[in-house]
Amino acid sequence: MPVKHDLLQDLGLTNEAVSKFRSENAHLNQLFVQYSEKDAEVVDAEANAAIGVPDDVLRKLKEQRLLIKDKIAQLLSA
Repeated sequence: MPVKHDLLQDLGLTNEAVSKFRSENAHLNQLFVQYSEKDAEVVDAEANAAIGVPDDVLRKLKEQRLLIKDKIAQLLSA
């Protein structure tokens, strides 16, 4: 069963810290929204992989999610 990816755990952040960062930076907030949307696409694709989602489509979605995560991490470390 596919599971949503825990971005906060990966980045070592608390909900409170993320809320603060998001409220102070509109671009960062938008990246978090994009990440959430892309993660939902990945979870959906993984759930439907058995019924015809090609591996290359799933891999591309995961790559896109990772790029968004990298942008978030870069902004947070600046």
